[in-house]
Amino acid sequence: MSEKTNQSTLNALKIAFTYMPKSIEVTKYEYGDSFQKILDHIEVVREILLINDVDPDEVYGEINPENTPNSTY
Repeated sequence: MSEKTNQSTLNALKIAFTYMPKSIEVTKYEYGDSFQKILDHIEVVREILLINDVDPDEVYGEINPENTPNSTY
């Protein structure tokens, strides 16, 4: 999985990623026995974003700039 994704697919992936739970939020208590599968899916999406030179931690701000606080540093 090292080839780059076309721009429209990448944009759709960014939007979907903003609605995915954060890895720290995925627990066995909340998601039952499928929690590991969900964590694996989150990691796959993060990897594809990184392959395409997109910082997963910055995606929300890119997709929703009006709801993102300004940086203080």
